[in-house]
Amino acid sequence: MPHEFEVSHEIELDASPEEVWQAIAEGPGIDSWFMGHSELEPREGGRGKQTFGGGFTMGSTITTWEPGKRLAYCGDENPEDGTFMAFEYLIEGREGGSTVLRFVHNGFLGDNWESEYDALKIGDLQYLNKLATYLKHFRGRISTHNLMLWGPQTSHAQASAAFQDVLGLTGGITAGDRVTITLDGVAPEEGVVEWVTDPGAFTGVRTADGLYMFIHGQGTVVVEHHAYTDIDGQALEQAWQSWLAKTFAQSS
Repeated sequence: MPHEFEVSHEIELDASPEEVWQAIAEGPGIDSWFMGHSELEPREGGRGKQTFGGGFTMGSTITTWEPGKRLAYCGDENPEDGTFMAFEYLIEGREGGSTVLRFVHNGFLGDNWESEYDALKIGDLQYLNKLATYLKHFRGRISTHNLMLWGPQTSHAQASAAFQDVLGLTGGITAGDRVTITLDGVAPEEGVVEWVTDPGAFTGVRTADGLYMFIHGQGTVVVEHHAYTDIDGQALEQAWQSWLAKTFAQSS
């Protein structure tokens, strides 16, 4: 039986309403901070499509299209159990060129709704943090290469230790930490931890020309990256795949 849910967050963004709109309502802008690949037909009633890691796709229909003010779309209903997700962005400009964004995520979840709801409450906020970092440091730049790699199931402690190690840290991860990302096969990258939620769960790292998010969600390790300059995407992807395989070789 489907269970109704709603998650809402509000965040202040260092960007104008028009710049926020470009980041949430235009395919290249969405791809520059969100997961996977997004396409939106720019009109009320238009169709949307999001492609995530592993080839999973979600179709949607735009229910509200008010450029610079409000965007809402509703995902297609699952014919097997009637579950679906809907999303709404409300944009309000503030003095000084900043914007307040209110995000509402609702719909119906399945039988495992309690754990899904808990994950959404935390996970949605991380992507808003990612959006805020993108708009503050890379506003107007378009991601040239997106990476979203799913690793194995592992423990929170092992994921946390692995993230610290690849960032060159010891004793924990804290916002503001200076890091050096070191992987076999690619040049080291200097960066800074922009935000961290329950170290080992979500860590956002900004480099000179890229944005990472390291995730341990529902037991699974995920590495996301957006590049804002031309890179050898294949080499980077292979390096992270090798890191995942080597680091979590004993995980099941």
